[in-house]
Amino acid sequence: MPLHVEESLQLPRDFTGFGEPSHNAQWPNNARICLSFVLNYEEGGERSVADGDAHSEPYLWEKGSSGGFRTGARHLNAEQDFEYGSRAGCWRVNRLMAEFGWPMTIFAVAKAMERNPEFARACVRDGHEIATHGLRWLDIAEMGLEEEKAYIKESCYALQAATGEMPAGVYFGRGTPQTHAVLPSVFKEMGTPLLWSSECYNDDVPYWIDLPWEAELPESEREGLLLIPYAYDTNDGKFHMAPGFMSSAGQGYEEYLKSAFDCLYREGGKMMNIPMHSRIIGKPGRSEALRRFMMYVSQKEGVWVATRRDIALHYRKVFPYKPGQLAVPKDAA
Repeated sequence: MPLHVEESLQLPRDFTGFGEPSHNAQWPNNARICLSFVLNYEEGGERSVADGDAHSEPYLWEKGSSGGFRTGARHLNAEQDFEYGSRAGCWRVNRLMAEFGWPMTIFAVAKAMERNPEFARACVRDGHEIATHGLRWLDIAEMGLEEEKAYIKESCYALQAATGEMPAGVYFGRGTPQTHAVLPSVFKEMGTPLLWSSECYNDDVPYWIDLPWEAELPESEREGLLLIPYAYDTNDGKFHMAPGFMSSAGQGYEEYLKSAFDCLYREGGKMMNIPMHSRIIGKPGRSEALRRFMMYVSQKEGVWVATRRDIALHYRKVFPYKPGQLAVPKDAA
């Protein structure tokens, strides 16, 4: 089935970005680097015959590509690996963040939060940011425009009901060709601010984009959209991908995170993503690798660990939106 494409909402590709000079994000307190820990909380929102889906979830669970899936029947092995994430893994990750006193952003699937209300409350209690990761953990690429708008709204309202917090940021990851551009208008219809979107992977710093439907507005009335890039290379999901971290052990993951940090720290003014999943990094052997990485970076000066909401607020203050510009300091001519 061909995907529905709204030509008026398509965004142009950008192959140059900030170019050779790159970009200094001017983090608070002259920090050299910003770390964004992100927990993808999906357990309970994945595909399951018990929830009316045609087959079990084949993606990102412990048996990887060898796990397969079952059509028209439950796959208890897959179900229970996801349940490990909600029963044990999420709490292990939360304890790690508490140990270092750092906040994280939760890419939260609404149905998953509904099914673990204790964890939902704990995330808000502990100062972590709630962002929407969809109503369920499903690929919505084939949705039509109006169906997608309704889905985004339902995702946000359900997440607000489950956590008490209305999301101000979005990462679906498996959206439609329109998702980038349709998000701001949907949030405006809901009467809630959209501070950021992470539907991009193409830089090491946040940046602004122009929105197609604002082109005819006076520049003073345009709002643009702030994108905070996400990442696959540092993602613990690569334990279950090929090519990935090549084994179930955490050592390769730990060394890769350290190498990514060292490069970005040396360059200065950049952001590093640490994407996590409760059922993956929440396993004991891998969580220890993550903890060693956290100990490593905690010993460095000039490291700012922030939620994506904090990053967005910083950018809106220091690099407010200017049409046609990726990020220009507020006091620049």
